Amino acid sequence: MAENILVGVFVLIIGFVMLVKGADWFVDGAAGVARKLGIPQLVIGLTIVAMGTSLPEAAVSITAAIKQNAGIAVGNVLGSNVLNILIILGLTALITSVAVQKTTIRIEIPFMLLITLVLLWMGAADGKISRVEGAILWLFFILYLGYLFFLTRKQKEEEVQGVQPMWKLLLCIVGGATVIVVGSNLTVNSATAIARAVGLSERVIGLTIVALGTSLPELFTSVTAAQKGNADIAIGNIVGSNIFNILFVLGTSALITPLVFEASFWIDGIAAVIAGVVLWLAVVRRKKLMRPWGIVMLVLYAGYLTYILCV
Repeated sequence: MAENILVGVFVLIIGFVMLVKGADWFVDGAAGVARKLGIPQLVIGLTIVAMGTSLPEAAVSITAAIKQNAGIAVGNVLGSNVLNILIILGLTALITSVAVQKTTIRIEIPFMLLITLVLLWMGAADGKISRVEGAILWLFFILYLGYLFFLTRKQKEEEVQGVQPMWKLLLCIVGGATVIVVGSNLTVNSATAIARAVGLSERVIGLTIVALGTSLPELFTSVTAAQKGNADIAIGNIVGSNIFNILFVLGTSALITPLVFEASFWIDGIAAVIAGVVLWLAVVRRKKLMRPWGIVMLVLYAGYLTYILCV
């Protein structure tokens, strides 16, 4: 028993190291591509970085759908979306004040709230997310991609010289994403093994460790981006990741098999809506996410986690 726990801790540490290094490469590559092509950092954060760091959620949820385990598919996404805002942006705000683009406040955050409410409405209608509803989520996703294309054209910037060659930047993005996904898998698997060894329930493991493990790439990527001054990537990564989680991950999962929307998911869905509203309130006036709001977010997550563990 003790040996298994020690091995689990060792693998967990390796997973964390891979996540840190992978996020470092990924942010450098993404920011470089943004400068090289004249694409705004915000767009890079909402697309490449957001989708790359959401790969663990996609892998877990889509695999769960294939194995007819809808509970993990839905719970992983809702739990991760709450954690992404309250923990990741909360911690990021403690490190540095994060500037927020007007489009993020006016369009992306409200859109994230809209699709979360649409998901809750779908689940409430008949207790499941059907294939037709999965197709509707995919239509929203295509609409979102069209908006990002428009944003790229509208906010096109001058090309900046003096950055790494494109092939090196793409290698950083692909290599960083690969290391992030492998590190996330090692982290989730080892953390789950440790939790079982000390007697935690499957429910608690799914709502906490799996959600946290699949959100670790977002955590390390956003914190690294904030430390390097790439604020648009830090915020855009989280908002884009949450949108991607609902529209692509759950949309694809529902197309594979109808997803049962358990009554308990209502709490997680409402928590995701509250987290989004808090984020919007935090940035709407000063166009910055500041330390006091970061503390509020962390306190809110502590309350949410207490509810999960106690109910």
